[in-house]
Order: sequence, then C-alpha cells, then structure tokens
Amino acid sequence: MSFVITGLAVEEFRPLFGLSDADLAARGIIRQTATAPVGFPCRITLQDAKAGETLLLLNYEHQPADSPYRSRHAIFVNESATETCRAVDEIPGCLAVRPYIALRAYDAAGMMTAAEISSGADLPPVIDRMLADPQVAYLHAHNAGRGCFAARIDRA
Repeated sequence: MSFVITGLAVEEFRPLFGLSDADLAARGIIRQTATAPVGFPCRITLQDAKAGETLLLLNYEHQPADSPYRSRHAIFVNESATETCRAVDEIPGCLAVRPYIALRAYDAAGMMTAAEISSGADLPPVIDRMLADPQVAYLHAHNAGRGCFAARIDRA
C-alpha cells in the first residue's frame, strides 16, 4: 500500500522564527541549539538538525481530535525550515535512524485502534499492515523513548 509521511506545516511556525528569547518565553517556547547530529528532530522537515542549528522547543497539540486520545507534547521545529516534508513511500531521515518508533492507528473519530513498535528502518511493512485495516483513518509516529510526536502517516 502506498503511504505518505508528512511533517507539520512550516507556515504554522514561521511567525515564531527569529523572535527574541523573551518573546518566545512569553509563549512557553525555548530556543535550543543542536549539539549532536541526532537528537534534535525537526517536525517540519523530518530531518535531524545539524550541530549548531537552532530549534524551537514547544508544546504542540498533535492529536486535536475530540476524543480521549486528544494529545499534546513537546516537539522541536528547526528555525531554518523552509518547506514541509512530504515523503511518499519512503521513511524520512529522523524516523529512519531511530531504534524505536511507536505507530498509533486512529479511526475517523480520533479513537486509537491499534499500536505497534518498530525500528525506524523497518517501518514500511508495519505501516502497510496498519493502513490495510479499513477502520484506520491515519497513523501517528512517535519517538518511543520520549513519546514525542514525530509525524503523521496517511494512505497516499
């Protein structure tokens, strides 16, 4: 089955890029500098930031469905992001390198119907299997360790 993994819309975050630390703090956002090649995954580009790049750490509602599974969590967005990732039938870099990704399947009402854990490199068959269920409307990928939302996955 063909699938598409999408990052968050850059337009949603662009007004925050370049704000002063004080202006960010007033919004509950912290600017951080990447210190390693892995560990600072941008939810827009779906790539890990390079050492020295700045990211915004903020709380984001990734599951706005009016259900018991409504959810928000901390995410990073890279201040140099210019385009939202849309990866068709491929696993973007920040997912592929993770040892464990939790996939959560949701129906059209935002109710979780299934969940599985896989290595990032081994996600395609798990995605295919989960999306083969006609009850599943979409998937969310989460970094299993910290539980952070990573990306949304839909049928292409």
